Amino acid sequence: MYPMAVSLPLYRDARKADARALAQLIEIAGEGIPTYLWAQRAGEGRTALDVGTERAAREDANFSYRNAVVARVEGKIAGMLLAYPLPAPSAQELADLPGLPPLLRPLVELEHCVPGSFYVNALAVFPPYRGHGIGGALLDIALERARQARCQRLSVQVFAENEGALRLYLRSGYRVIDRRPIVAHHCYPYSTEVLLMTKSAAD
Repeated sequence: MYPMAVSLPLYRDARKADARALAQLIEIAGEGIPTYLWAQRAGEGRTALDVGTERAAREDANFSYRNAVVARVEGKIAGMLLAYPLPAPSAQELADLPGLPPLLRPLVELEHCVPGSFYVNALAVFPPYRGHGIGGALLDIALERARQARCQRLSVQVFAENEGALRLYLRSGYRVIDRRPIVAHHCYPYSTEVLLMTKSAAD
């Protein structure tokens, strides 16, 4: 049963007022990386989550509530999807790759491998609501959005050691097409590689 719930999840486009919950879910999806990066921007009197909330409330960035869908159970946000079409990298972005922090470089390299795809940047469900199909339903919504955007495929990245997430994407029809080794870092619990997975939007 859903905790404190008498109905199935409802799904809707995220709103600006959802920004803090979106940031919390991005922290879960990013498994330490967002919190680490946001903390560097926080400054005195602000927390990493404050920075993430401000970023989620933006209007014109990839990480924006405008690119998110939320799942709600009994009026509470239970999970979210952040996804959007990936543009082709600019010449400047490609030139900047070698200078990126080792923590981020493999992730950005893999993004650049799938221009034009509908990129599942983040998918997360709060712990009390897991195991009830919300993640799979959000991936179904991503597929619908990809078709609406006329993207021929969807893409997602997952740490190889995150077996639960890997199983979810495999069940949903995603397949590994590339990978990069990652550097061990105190902000996340992994040390092997990150996988790039894609799925045809025609499936």
